[in-house]
Amino acid sequence: MTVTKQFIAVMVMAFVTYIPRVAPLVIFKRKIKSRFIRSFLSYVPYAVLGAMTFPSILYSTQHLYSAIAGLVVALVVAYFDKSLIKVAVSAILTVYIFELLI
Repeated sequence: MTVTKQFIAVMVMAFVTYIPRVAPLVIFKRKIKSRFIRSFLSYVPYAVLGAMTFPSILYSTQHLYSAIAGLVVALVVAYFDKSLIKVAVSAILTVYIFELLI
């Protein structure tokens, strides 16, 4: 690929990634007054994070069972209001032990 084509490709990629960032600012110029829409939009970051994270959790280990065990342990530890480091370490240890046993 020549330098010109590379430059055009980079510019197209920059434009395509810039559109979703600018579009909300252009579309919603005034403050959103609807309680329903504001409530809906407040949950969007959590939904997107969950949609991006959940498949990675299930396919990050060699066996599906160890991934599910780590997920369950992480959810239980997080439910009891433990710190993020405790949740992560407990899930990692669970996956490690399951991988040794399988």
